[in-house]
Amino acid sequence: MNGLLVGRSAELAGLLRALSSAADGVAGVALVGGDAGIGKTRLAAELAAEARTRGFNVLVGQCAELGDALPYLPLADALRGAEPAVREAAAAHPMLGQLLPGTESAPSAGLTQQRLFGSLLGLLADVQPVLFVIEDLHWADRSTRDLLVFLSRMLQSERVCVVGTYRTDDLHRRHPLRPVLAELKRLPTVTSVELGPLGAGEMADYVATLGEIDAQSLGLVVSRADGNPFYAEELHAAMAEGDSLPDELASLLLSRVEVLSEAGQQVLRAAAVAGRRVEDDLLREVSGLPLAEFEEAVREIVSRGLLKVRGHGYAFRHALLQEAVYTDLLPGERTRLHAAFARLLTSPAELAHHHLASHDLAGAFAASIEAGRAAERVGAPAEAHSHYDRALSLWERVDDAARLAGTSRAELAFRSAVMAADSGDKHRAVAQLRVLPQTSEVSERLAYYLYETDDEAAAAEVAERAVESADEPAALSRAMATHARTLLWGPRHQEVEELATKALELARTAGARDAEVGALLTLATSVELRGDMHRAHELVEKAMAGPTGDLAMDLRARFHHARIHYEQGVLEHAAEVADDGIRLASDAGLMWSTYGTDLRFLRFLIHYVAGEWDAAETMAAGFGARVGTVPEAILSSFALFVEVARGLPVVESRLSWLRPFWSDPLASYMSRGLAAEHALWHGDPATALDHVRAVLAAQVPGDSGNVRMAAIGLWALAELGTTEGADELRAQARLAVESGPTGAGGHLGPEGRAWALRVEAEWHRVHGRLDVELCRRVTEAFGYGFVYEAARARWRLAEALLAAGERHAAQAEWEQAREAAGKLRAVPLESALLDFGRRARFGSSGGQTSVPQGELTAREAEVLRLVAEGLTNREIAERLFIAQKTVSVHVSNILGKLGVSTRTQAAATARRLGLLP
Repeated sequence: MNGLLVGRSAELAGLLRALSSAADGVAGVALVGGDAGIGKTRLAAELAAEARTRGFNVLVGQCAELGDALPYLPLADALRGAEPAVREAAAAHPMLGQLLPGTESAPSAGLTQQRLFGSLLGLLADVQPVLFVIEDLHWADRSTRDLLVFLSRMLQSERVCVVGTYRTDDLHRRHPLRPVLAELKRLPTVTSVELGPLGAGEMADYVATLGEIDAQSLGLVVSRADGNPFYAEELHAAMAEGDSLPDELASLLLSRVEVLSEAGQQVLRAAAVAGRRVEDDLLREVSGLPLAEFEEAVREIVSRGLLKVRGHGYAFRHALLQEAVYTDLLPGERTRLHAAFARLLTSPAELAHHHLASHDLAGAFAASIEAGRAAERVGAPAEAHSHYDRALSLWERVDDAARLAGTSRAELAFRSAVMAADSGDKHRAVAQLRVLPQTSEVSERLAYYLYETDDEAAAAEVAERAVESADEPAALSRAMATHARTLLWGPRHQEVEELATKALELARTAGARDAEVGALLTLATSVELRGDMHRAHELVEKAMAGPTGDLAMDLRARFHHARIHYEQGVLEHAAEVADDGIRLASDAGLMWSTYGTDLRFLRFLIHYVAGEWDAAETMAAGFGARVGTVPEAILSSFALFVEVARGLPVVESRLSWLRPFWSDPLASYMSRGLAAEHALWHGDPATALDHVRAVLAAQVPGDSGNVRMAAIGLWALAELGTTEGADELRAQARLAVESGPTGAGGHLGPEGRAWALRVEAEWHRVHGRLDVELCRRVTEAFGYGFVYEAARARWRLAEALLAAGERHAAQAEWEQAREAAGKLRAVPLESALLDFGRRARFGSSGGQTSVPQGELTAREAEVLRLVAEGLTNREIAERLFIAQKTVSVHVSNILGKLGVSTRTQAAATARRLGLLP
């Protein structure tokens, strides 16, 4: 480390704050940008040194100019250079071992990127506190960029600080890092540090730390370095050696190389072809020098500060130097050196790079295919797709390509498409599959991806073609299972059961367990939709009978098994199955896979329904409020169930992060529905109704979720004192109950039936009628184990009983509701119950309270007369020229003084007491 850190105290302080936050259990990310040579690495090194003094485990990994050729290179680099304790901990996570040299495994059944990410999270948790530095992100491969985004979003309470450095001058308009940086910098946990040029005074101080220099030379260095510390170092070194100052930086850098001996220049040129780093034995072989001469040349290079010793090899002191030396190579010299490295390397990705650079197309072709297969093994589908596409581009230029590849061109293109889909680019996968010969396997995958891109009509058509072209049982069973899935929610849903049944029979005959389970689960969903729950349970049980060899399918089976029991109110069994699925996902590193995530939010709901809110809140803390994708937004929105019901201050912050994702129907349904309840608890029924109407407008007519949304909307109308829109809300709920989304008949579990009853009760409440028996049925319907909703139902039942004159029964229901709300710490509900109890004067002598007219203010008496006429709050506000909110306050006071809970009761009581003309 040259000299002292000068002129970067503010930037270092920002990074140290992030480090301190991590030490306190608030994970964070810092992104350090600046031009080449501006001091990013120096600043990161200073931070790493401080982190070590604070007891942090420090991991430092470097991206290479090979780009996407080597997936997860900085992670592998960091693990190789880690302390023994960290490497020992990493050994407990086999997926991480796949990144180290000489380690291979058979390809897994997909989702390996999620497994790798899960394994890394596990390692970081094991060895925290951790500082993980990723240098030169401008060269990061796609999987490393994905990893950075993953860590930025998923790290929450871990004692981990991630720091990434990148060159701003390398980020052209279409650079793939640009959108990643833009996305991450919006997160509140991400600290952005931009290093600008040092000022003249700071630069003079810095140059002075490099060694003695006279005033004239100091002035020249400061003026020529233009605020760049690396330039200053090079200029200072050149002047110290008596060299003149060249005009261009490249000339300056190469002037340092030209003073080397011929052997030194030969070794440095070979090192430049290797990249930023190179192993000692590899460099010695490629240089072609005898051992003694090679070692002397390296010693000379290192002594002049051009290469640094790093591990068992060497690294260029700065990337600019490596680039300058590489660019200065003659074309033939560059080709020969690349070929020499290709003869010695074993890494397929590096081989592909060097073969292509040396114009060995056959070698590049074979190595690209092997690199793609290796990338598949370590869960890097984007890189696998890139390697396969490179091989496809070379296919026509290579003799005997099929023999070299060990596969046909069509089969290679198929694998490339599957990898594109696995990396999230389903549109690219669709485009590649469309131009291939439409075998059953190709058509089945094409239909699957079309369905995932919401092109259900095209998916069904292609799936049908896959069925027609299948020529063996296993392929036919998979094609039929996919075809059945594409029809599940469309106008041909009545065909699903027959298709899925045939797929099931064929899969069993062919021994295709994955297709068998897929068909079972599709069939179970179909019979569940038409209300045959006994049959649905049987089918899901069969899907759970044994492993499929596909972890994704095994997790899918567990999710549906737990879900179907949850929806039938069998909470204990649902919890057991969900816990088993979560353990499987955790052991396999799949906690953030689709069904790993789904199992966790289902387990959260089970906690929520059962009244285990402390456990639910603990789970919600892991969901993350800071979201950047639709799946993250959906998962995060589940946390609102407890946060809204407990009135926690985090609600507003979480909603602000979820708001940009309200264009997605499910994210909108979850978060806006709970935002509506939040607004109602805070006395804003108009906003609540806006949320409800927006959600219903985006939902499929007949969807079961519309029942709950209609109930919330009717609650808002009751608070607003208007019946406008009430009939429409009840009609939408009834459509879901009677017809369902396909129109073939709806099916609701216990919770759905309870919400349907609540819709009816709320509709009557909107019209000023409190039906005791209907409110009692709602309370009983939620009594299967839904602690919170049962308490809310008792609140309404108590109001109805009080209105009917059954005071003692009303107080008994009120006391049970208060006890439940207190145990749950459901503050908004508890406050509403206390307010109702005060107005009802529970605890005082029995009988209805007679309120002398004098206890009502003049304005309250005026409002009461208009309430008795049937006017809404808005109409009263217009009549009296006051704010609608003021009317609401007056009405609330009137109800309290009269000891009633509805406007209708208030009018009747007022007439009985002679308070009205």
